[in-house]
Amino acid sequence: MSMVGLYVPGTSALYRMTAGTKLLVLLVVVTVLLVLRDPWVSLSAAVAAPSLYAVFGLGGHLWRAFRPVLLFLVLIAAFHCLFTGWETAVRVCSQLAAAVLLAGLVTRTTPVTEMLDLFERLARPLRFAGVRPDRVALVLALTIRCVPMVAGAWTASREAYLARGLSGGAHRMVVPVIVNLLRSAEALGEAMSARGMD
Repeated sequence: MSMVGLYVPGTSALYRMTAGTKLLVLLVVVTVLLVLRDPWVSLSAAVAAPSLYAVFGLGGHLWRAFRPVLLFLVLIAAFHCLFTGWETAVRVCSQLAAAVLLAGLVTRTTPVTEMLDLFERLARPLRFAGVRPDRVALVLALTIRCVPMVAGAWTASREAYLARGLSGGAHRMVVPVIVNLLRSAEALGEAMSARGMD
């Protein structure tokens, strides 16, 4: 299993870093960008982040990491240019772009099992409050698994929709997608109950 289907096997130095180290570096960098509130520092980080993809052998995945947020960045930039000024637009969009690209590096170089092990270790102190770390890891694993499952349900419904020669808005596929997801959730619940998981 990969982190939301994004893990890319590799052997560069970034792969040899632990999940905790990568998440800590990500947290520090994003925090520094937010605290400094300097548009040029943020822009420099946003410009430097793509080069890291090439350095660590992930240049082909740069566009895939950036494409999902491109429209949001354009809308945010337009809003800030109209109401708060271009410097704020540069700062906010650069911060978001840098954070997304750096987070993409973490997910593409960290197996989901390693990430879940980290979360389970971090949750161990909560045992004193009655929290079971293994259940925390299980919930996170199921959450991560559901992301590609939703995408798969949408793709299957769309293919069936087109195969029947139907046309119209995407809203017509919402009900079939929900039905497929409910069936999958029910099957998952039955499988967990059969294994003694309450």
